[in-house]
Amino acid sequence: MPIGTAVHSRTFPLCASLNYREWAGYFAVSSYEEHHEHEYNAIRNAAALIDVSPLFKYSITGPDAARFVDRLITRDVSKMSVGQVYYTPWCDERGYVIDDGTVARLGETRFRWTAADPNLRWFTQNAAGLQVHVADISEEVAALALQGPTSARLLRAASTADIDRLKYFRVTSGSIGGVTVEISRTGYTGDLGYEVWIPAGSAVSVWDALMDQGRPFDIKPAGMLALDVARVEAGLLLIEVDFFSSKKALIAPQRYTPFEMGLGRLVSLDKGRFVGQQALRREHTEGPRRQIVGLQIDWPSVERIYDNAGLPPTVGATASRTPVPVYRGSKQVGKATTTTWSPVLKKMIALATIDRPHFADGTTLDMELTVEAVRHRVPVKVVPTPFFNPPRKTATPPA
Repeated sequence: MPIGTAVHSRTFPLCASLNYREWAGYFAVSSYEEHHEHEYNAIRNAAALIDVSPLFKYSITGPDAARFVDRLITRDVSKMSVGQVYYTPWCDERGYVIDDGTVARLGETRFRWTAADPNLRWFTQNAAGLQVHVADISEEVAALALQGPTSARLLRAASTADIDRLKYFRVTSGSIGGVTVEISRTGYTGDLGYEVWIPAGSAVSVWDALMDQGRPFDIKPAGMLALDVARVEAGLLLIEVDFFSSKKALIAPQRYTPFEMGLGRLVSLDKGRFVGQQALRREHTEGPRRQIVGLQIDWPSVERIYDNAGLPPTVGATASRTPVPVYRGSKQVGKATTTTWSPVLKKMIALATIDRPHFADGTTLDMELTVEAVRHRVPVKVVPTPFFNPPRKTATPPA
């Protein structure tokens, strides 16, 4: 049975909908209100506070800490400075992705690694022969994501950290509500945002301080339903939905490489040896057999299908995680894994796995759409991700 996170005593009274889901053994709020519209709007127009404490977190320390991290991830740790955060996949020996997450370099020999799935056994196996200590600190560290256009101004008011100089994918330290915290310029929404890393025992104090100081900045707690729509707009993938860990895959099509996930830019093939390097070199030469891409659905075609059925056009308020086929002519060439209506773009969009050579930008395909138990096809176009990419996402907010 799931248990509450370090801030459950605060999120539970606010969750009027009583709509929860299980995340890594914890209760996670799906939506605080009956509908997640206000929570989504807080992400895109104000400030949203999201409890992401169920993430798995690991401390990597010791003389060989950097060498250990470099052995596992696809990016080059020799180019990583103290205070920098990498988003990165890591692979098995065949080049298939085990998981993806962030690695923050907190010191020359100290890193914090986050993951969606438990990875302690894999880390421990690959630490053999190195002077490195790997510790699971998932229960010791809570995490709150503060996301949205007013999040920087809120943090200036609520923290002692140097927010004015905190650049994209960097981390700094400070205090909030009298609690020493680490603040990273990261998030899962594709917007201006931060993640606050807190000793679990002090998480409630930080939650209270942010909610109290956040009133002038229209802060709202936000749940997983709003986050799901935002992350699709940002082109961010979800494990066990858009791709599968190679450790859990039951069949070959469920295994993905970084190139197939559209993460080739994060693979440093010329760095020192790392797990999966040889397989990825071969794939880089041959090209990926498929790729996860963005699809933009032709909305007038959707309207015509509903009109012919005598119905008004409708689309689910939540992101659909039900995979649906994608075709080129009579041949199925892939599947859409997450589909949603984008409130900010006023478009229907999807993340999809498409076979070569059909994943080039601008390619026109067809996606299955079911209306009243009748299957139809609607035109879709392969488009670059992220779908929504505001300049404020990466810009350092001015004082």
